[in-house]
Amino acid sequence: MLKVPFLDLRVTDSVERGEILTAIETVLDHGRILLGPEVDELERRVAARTGREYAVGCNSGTDALIIALRALRIGPGDEVIVPALSFIATANAVSLVGATPVFGDLNDDLNISIESVASLVTPATKAVIPVHWAGRMCDMGALSDLARHKGLHIVEDASQAFDASIGDRKAGDYGIISCFSMNSMKVFASLGEAGILVTDDPQLHERCVSLRYHGLVNREFCTELAQNSRLDTLQAATLLVRLRRLDNVIETRRQNARYLNGRIEKYVDVPRESEGQRHVYYTYTIQADRRDDLSRYLAAQEIETKIQHPLLMPQHPVYAGRARGTWQKADRLIKRVLCLPSNEKLTAEQLARVADAVSEFYRS
Repeated sequence: MLKVPFLDLRVTDSVERGEILTAIETVLDHGRILLGPEVDELERRVAARTGREYAVGCNSGTDALIIALRALRIGPGDEVIVPALSFIATANAVSLVGATPVFGDLNDDLNISIESVASLVTPATKAVIPVHWAGRMCDMGALSDLARHKGLHIVEDASQAFDASIGDRKAGDYGIISCFSMNSMKVFASLGEAGILVTDDPQLHERCVSLRYHGLVNREFCTELAQNSRLDTLQAATLLVRLRRLDNVIETRRQNARYLNGRIEKYVDVPRESEGQRHVYYTYTIQADRRDDLSRYLAAQEIETKIQHPLLMPQHPVYAGRARGTWQKADRLIKRVLCLPSNEKLTAEQLARVADAVSEFYRS
């Protein structure tokens, strides 16, 4: 029986390993371990790839969100609308700047419902954070129209969707500030934790640079309190190596998703792309009847799956009982979601085994 891991974080490609080690040796030689030249180069390349003027590297996607909200002077007394479904970091970033997260419901594609956002806006609402779930972008045209009408900032949480697109616009191209995570589980992955934010506004860029490092200006004068969120140069060097391979990684994931769709769409709801949409498949997320039974069956076949996430953000103990918003549909959807292995390291035989096992479960 084949064992099919959900994700293999080992660096198994000998060429990639050699290039990463060479990049690390370069950093060790020049000695600029924090905010070295590789960080500058990564920022230039990410800004260009996302169609933005500026990028600011930091140590995680969470800190990117916190810096973005602080740069916009969002804090106590303000509300920020977030989707009910996301990794808890999205809501926590809002709370950590002193603002209040308000939770919006979902569409069938697991992205935030624009109608739900519209119903939750109050005079205290200052921003909305769409999360491009699993690598598929939200309806950013409709959300941008709503934000303009209501006078709201959009801060994109594009942590799961680096290089996803709608038409000719990529994830990260819509927010006044947009944020990415490049931790080791992402499609564009460091060897640990890393993040980056992008913007077109020169003043916001300068403010984000200061907030990244203790609120310092020119690394000498502290103008406000902030944490240390610098991106270390070793991670930037690794990301520059992996950026060269990103197109192939994404195309392989997209091919794997097309294969799985063709094999299992008669049994479960598979992820779809709208016209003009490019999904990057951070996860291949299905919606399935008898989800828990299916997950147990696949585990018995040594196929690893994930449920992302068993709890909605407002259902976590830190928010339960005091969260505001609407998430009735989201609560139904999370009982059906299951993430199947589909990453670029799977062999054709492993991928076929996943499809076979799902088919066998429902046929039986």
